[in-house]
Amino acid sequence: MIYLLNLLSVMIIPIMITVILIYGMMKKIDIYEAFVEGAGQGFQTAIRIMPYLIAIFLAIGIFKDSGGLNLFTKILYPITNFLGIPREVLPLAIMRPVSGSGALGVVKDLLHTYGPDSFIGRVASTMMGSAETIFYTMAVYFGAVGIKNSRHTLLAALISHVAAVFASIWVCRWIF
Repeated sequence: MIYLLNLLSVMIIPIMITVILIYGMMKKIDIYEAFVEGAGQGFQTAIRIMPYLIAIFLAIGIFKDSGGLNLFTKILYPITNFLGIPREVLPLAIMRPVSGSGALGVVKDLLHTYGPDSFIGRVASTMMGSAETIFYTMAVYFGAVGIKNSRHTLLAALISHVAAVFASIWVCRWIF
């Protein structure tokens, strides 16, 4: 079974490319022309979202470097302690919806300090894989297509983030 899964993981991309090429030939699509057109549209989208990327990265840098993350962690600690969220992963829970790279830096520090096999390391790793960079994703994709009213999306995304934080802690306590 493991051999079959390893073989599948190695072969999945070549199989997908082959299927796409065969499908394009069957539908008589000029695959190269479609690829070039898509790449051109992707480049235009990248230019259109550049201001949103710069703004979100600047805001993240200011938040971290000004000590806002540490202050926010200290303010929330009494509540999160009552809820059973370890103090050490609180900066990750705060940073993850804002920045994937910032959250990855927090995880790196946690793994370096506590080790990957510690409870904190496992919770941090599970949380990193369970949550999304909400504000970054919304800024980039909503900005690219011009969506202005995003309040329902933001609320749903924040609820899912809180659920991911608690699920990460619960799963790690249950399994480890």
